[in-house]
Amino acid sequence: MGWRGILGFDYGIVQAPLGPDISGPELVAAVADAGAIGILRAPDWESPDYLRELVRKTKALTNKPFGVGIVLAFPHKENLKCVLEEKVAVLQLYWGQVTKDVVFEAHRAGVKVVPQIGSVEEAKSAADAGVDAIIVQGHEAGGHVIGQEALTALVPRVVDIVGSKGIPVIAAGGIVDERGYVAALALGAQGVCLGTRFLATEESNAHPEYKKKLVEMSKTEYTNVYGRARWPGAPHRVLKTPFFLKWRNLPDDENEANQPVIGRSTIHGMEKEIRRFAGTVPNKTTTGDIESMVMYAGEGVGLIEDILPAAQVVKRLVEGAQSLIQQRFTSV
Repeated sequence: MGWRGILGFDYGIVQAPLGPDISGPELVAAVADAGAIGILRAPDWESPDYLRELVRKTKALTNKPFGVGIVLAFPHKENLKCVLEEKVAVLQLYWGQVTKDVVFEAHRAGVKVVPQIGSVEEAKSAADAGVDAIIVQGHEAGGHVIGQEALTALVPRVVDIVGSKGIPVIAAGGIVDERGYVAALALGAQGVCLGTRFLATEESNAHPEYKKKLVEMSKTEYTNVYGRARWPGAPHRVLKTPFFLKWRNLPDDENEANQPVIGRSTIHGMEKEIRRFAGTVPNKTTTGDIESMVMYAGEGVGLIEDILPAAQVVKRLVEGAQSLIQQRFTSV
């Protein structure tokens, strides 16, 4: 069954690369030690030396394999080179085309390539490039959303296309508990990728107020209000905070570039100003008007009732899925 593991890991559970600077070494190491796939988020700018520090700090915290996620929409050539030199287990790629050359270089370094896609066309292209697994993102997902279809419609179609090639499909979008895990398995996925649930863990670098909102709130909206200047054409799903509800109809010609500074944050070792409508979520270092900052979350956020250790999240998913299948779906 799917919980038996994929890509050489104990379990088919992936902790999404949360950024910027939310899924750090502590979270990734905790997920890895629990037998799941933890993924660091590389900086959205070229910073190979800093990325190398992140990877090595994670290696010092765990002897289990883990991955690094790179957003292809931003400069990444040197960061990619660093990931391959460090020979992490998994290279996760997002928001851009995965080429055969990249896959070849990764495989030569012993690194598995796992892109996140949001359409059948992207899945076909990734499979043709020779990737090792595919994360299928549904429209329900939090953060930046490339998926335009519901997970229940998209996953089976991708499975039908790539399953014969032996490429595992990993479902992402709105999954936070064992019920979502089992549902994904029923759709043909061999694993699940969770972002919001791992965001709400003790080890994540998210600001305490952000974590609190993930437990308290249950409604999200798909929007393009935040980060328009920095990452144009990148819609996202966010919590319906009072600030967002006030500004949800922001005119299309407005963006964060000419807005007032509402806070400051240290992101991947660099001091950054946070302007109103910026696409930067608050992390532990963030100061200022936290309530007015973007807070990404998937549609499953209403099922999150507490902040847990990451290992407990993995344990609940695995044991809960096993129990659910045995109790509800196994013939006597």
